[in-house]
Amino acid sequence: MAKIMIVLHDLRGGGAEKMMVRLANQLAKEGDEVEVVLLTQGGVNKDFLSDSVMLTELGANRTMLAVFPLKRHIRQSQPDAVLAVLTHVNVVAAIACFMLNMTHKLTVSERNNFSMDKSVNGGLVMKATYLIAPLIYRLLPNPVIAVSRGVADDLIDHSIVRDKDVVTAPNPVITEQTEMAAQQTPEHPWLLHKTEPVIVAVGRLSHQKGFDMLLSALAKLRQDMNCRLVVFGEGELRDDLQQQSKQLGIEEAVSFAGYTDNPLAEVKHADLFVLSSRFEGSPNGLVEAMSVGTPVVAFDCPHGPREILTQQLADNLVEYRNVDSLVNAIKRELNKSKKNPGLFTQAVDIYRATVSAQKYRNLILAQD
Repeated sequence: MAKIMIVLHDLRGGGAEKMMVRLANQLAKEGDEVEVVLLTQGGVNKDFLSDSVMLTELGANRTMLAVFPLKRHIRQSQPDAVLAVLTHVNVVAAIACFMLNMTHKLTVSERNNFSMDKSVNGGLVMKATYLIAPLIYRLLPNPVIAVSRGVADDLIDHSIVRDKDVVTAPNPVITEQTEMAAQQTPEHPWLLHKTEPVIVAVGRLSHQKGFDMLLSALAKLRQDMNCRLVVFGEGELRDDLQQQSKQLGIEEAVSFAGYTDNPLAEVKHADLFVLSSRFEGSPNGLVEAMSVGTPVVAFDCPHGPREILTQQLADNLVEYRNVDSLVNAIKRELNKSKKNPGLFTQAVDIYRATVSAQKYRNLILAQD
């Protein structure tokens, strides 16, 4: 049994936060003493943390102000391993561990396309963070864990990080809890009482997720066939996307359903899941959809989909940002007379929490 500390900014509704809750739960289930430490506090994913996982909220007003509180907490707790997640948190955790001479116990993780994430994060503090992080990654004795090979390669190609400084590990997407959640009845009326094919998409209503391109695709698609789109998620572009749907004349066929704490029950009953992102790290929503046997179509965005949709599923990978190709792929999938859900479920077995937790455990405890 090991004493493992996982450090996050908070437990908001993002993919990284969700995955770390699942990782913490699985490690604790397998017998480790696990603590999740939040530099700030709160977040919707707190509700999904197992009772067997300790939660500590440092309550800092800003991430960078958490260095000294985190340092004190690590010194008091004396964990066997510390796993930090997301670039700005990685920097804070590294500084704290440098001051404690405990960098041999620290492993950091990059969850997204580093170069693109860097370009969309403004502000002097964040710019400085993305400048400092690669230098820290080279100095740390343990390699950075990237969520996909694409994320690893991007980090190497766009920074001073070397190939030997990075390893990969799959996200713990599929758990006993997700499999149980998928069996629940969907709440959206279009999925509960289906009158025509329903496409679903899940994610923050942001530029990254490319829902503007998905709406354009839907407008073209509806010229040839009846279908509807449900988008689960909230974000800063809600008004813009609703306005776009009106301009395209498809507002009656689109539902911006907001945040749901059980997207899997909805996705399982959909006819198709579409990933229209401009960039990803490793798209958990795509894996979740496949895990319940829902057919998927995804842009070949950087990074992740190409590593998930391989072999017999390669046709479900669409030329990056090509809306016409997306339309054709959606149409082809919706018109298939014979479905084969097993193809999708088998392709994502490596994303089971049991597999992922073992990989993470081996990496974070393999200290110099």
